[in-house]
Amino acid sequence: MATPSAVRVVSRRVVKPPPRPRHRIPLTSWDASFLSMNYIQKGLLFARPPLSAARLLDHLQAALADALADYYPVAGRLATDRHRDDECGDVVVGCSVSIDCGGQGAEILHAVADGVAVADVVPPGADDDVPRVVHSFFPLDGAVSYDGHELPLFALQVTELADGVFLGFACNHALADGTAFWNFLNAWADIARGRLAPAEARGGAPTSRPPPLLEKWSADGGAAAEPAVLPCADPSVLVERPPKLPMRERMLRFSPESVSVLKERAREELLAAGDTSGAAAVTRFQALASLIWRCFARAWRLALDQDTVFRAAIDNRGRLRPPLPSEYFGNCLDSVSTEAVRASELLARGHGWAAAAVGRAVAAHTDAVIRERVAAWKAKPTVYTRRWFRPGGVFVGSSPRFDMYGCDFGWGKPLAVRSGRANKVDGKASLYPGRDGGIDVEVVMTPEHMAALEEDDELRAALSPNAAPAKNI
Repeated sequence: MATPSAVRVVSRRVVKPPPRPRHRIPLTSWDASFLSMNYIQKGLLFARPPLSAARLLDHLQAALADALADYYPVAGRLATDRHRDDECGDVVVGCSVSIDCGGQGAEILHAVADGVAVADVVPPGADDDVPRVVHSFFPLDGAVSYDGHELPLFALQVTELADGVFLGFACNHALADGTAFWNFLNAWADIARGRLAPAEARGGAPTSRPPPLLEKWSADGGAAAEPAVLPCADPSVLVERPPKLPMRERMLRFSPESVSVLKERAREELLAAGDTSGAAAVTRFQALASLIWRCFARAWRLALDQDTVFRAAIDNRGRLRPPLPSEYFGNCLDSVSTEAVRASELLARGHGWAAAAVGRAVAAHTDAVIRERVAAWKAKPTVYTRRWFRPGGVFVGSSPRFDMYGCDFGWGKPLAVRSGRANKVDGKASLYPGRDGGIDVEVVMTPEHMAALEEDDELRAALSPNAAPAKNI
């Protein structure tokens, strides 16, 4: 197995959008909350493209420059404005952060991974650990969103493999959430794919994808959102940079049949318990969430009287009234949480009960709740840090609804999706679409806890749906 030291960066280039008037876009409370979090790091593994390295880089650069015409904030930088007391002008009472859309540029790095093959990135065995060399395929490693005052808000590292290529993306989390991030990548891929298509097949416009909505959401429905004000002179005082802890990462592949079995099992348990409404409403997400929550609780070996919760990122766009379109560019993200429950109760009450608990948390996240949270943040602003991930709590991010495998830059769909080191904590799971229509779950735990998870009978049974369900309580 190749080591991260085998990856070497050989060149860098800056990509700028077409010239346009310079202006600023204020961060909302949703955006500013991510100033202390790492950049989003997601990457796509491809077979070797039918292009030389030089032509591949030129191809991606040209398509990115075109995409930045609509997505020009991606090429900006962060800027902080201090807010002073109206009566005492020298007294700083807070600050706000904006995206300075000055065309400073995104970045493309070219790297070579000597001796690393596709099979090293995606080992042939099922449900293997993600190899550590994958982390070296991503730029801006360790950067937090605040660093976007100096660093690019977006960067791509193109890493040549022996028989393929890995595109590792890093995106400032104060700039975009997962929905906005994947919309941008797909728009860029559409343009790139069109550039390699035969002339007669290109048509008139390079892409029919709707442009991004760059105007920020305002709680009062105004034309422009007010900047989110933080209670400090500079947001750097809110940033935490915790040490990197040793973690193991595994990709668990749930086939469509596996997910269907989990969902049906939850439905049957709820019907047996007399919860007909919960049984009718159960979803694939709830069924997977229940499994992850209970398996993690066992792997942690929680004390029977210790509280545990399940939390998940949730998109606000379709829940607001009126709803925001999916093209809204920025963060429009909250998290939902179940009520705290003792570990003994979680494990005793079963798969269906936990699935229903997750469903209630999701259903309770309404337009009114979203607006209440925005008002509460304005009254007491805060940013997410690692302390937000509490011990004994599961957190699920990303979504199988993101069109990850639709990112075809002109030589075919990705072979696999992987992530970098960013925002990894013990007990985090990320959901990706499976190439076969199922769901891939990236799980992150300490080595000790991952070893216990690997021995979990219920998880093993869920990954092999033909086996009899296990009760590993």
